[in-house]
Amino acid sequence: MFKDRKPISTIHGADPRKLSEVVKRLATEADSDGPGGIGDTSTANSGWLGAASPKGYYDVTDQIDVRGLDLLNSDSSLGDVRTLFNSSKPFGLAGGRVNTDLDGSEKRIDWVESDTDEQLMLYIPFQSTLRVHTLQITSLPPKDLDQEGGDAVMRPKTLHLYTNRAHVLGFEEAEDLAATQTIVLQPQDWDGGTGTAKVQLRFVKFQKVSSLVLFVSDGNGQGERVRIDRVRIIGEKGEKRELGRLEKIGDEPGE
Repeated sequence: MFKDRKPISTIHGADPRKLSEVVKRLATEADSDGPGGIGDTSTANSGWLGAASPKGYYDVTDQIDVRGLDLLNSDSSLGDVRTLFNSSKPFGLAGGRVNTDLDGSEKRIDWVESDTDEQLMLYIPFQSTLRVHTLQITSLPPKDLDQEGGDAVMRPKTLHLYTNRAHVLGFEEAEDLAATQTIVLQPQDWDGGTGTAKVQLRFVKFQKVSSLVLFVSDGNGQGERVRIDRVRIIGEKGEKRELGRLEKIGDEPGE
């Protein structure tokens, strides 16, 4: 038996009693938030998670079609859209911020922030159809920002989700469409240790998802900018999609 890639128990021969004891012990640990739970790698194929996955569901972020990702109204001086799905632990949890100087020195800004206002529009296409149970959103705005005198950076508050769109939505377009689900996050929804909110979805509405649009319409506070460090998709994998096919957009012939 291995945990965090290290052997923790060895059973020689056919011994059902010992095997049962080990399995029960592992199941007990999996139900807890101790080592190997929140903030640690949950499976061999997943990266850093800011919260434990619900029982029976897994990190399926690796099913994202990264070539089709899109993000509107993000500050280009910070991370790009792929940063959100980086499998590593956010640098913000170490309390660090290292900028790139003109001489090309190290850059350790691995998050995104909105640019002209607090809104962000994220388009996430998938390689297969998914059953999406939960989103994990990590946001780590600096705690001492007010003392720095800069524009206040906020965590997301109101999220609008749209499923199975062929492309990213414009902001005005999204406001005119009925969302598949709208979630309002409260300050207590964010874990104090990892800065992660577990956004549980109405599972029946997210059964055959080929893409998600995540529209952050406002932030939790009085600031001008919203920050997101990581997004993880929790659910189940489905059938592989045919990627690269042109999809018809428009209702009239010839459009």
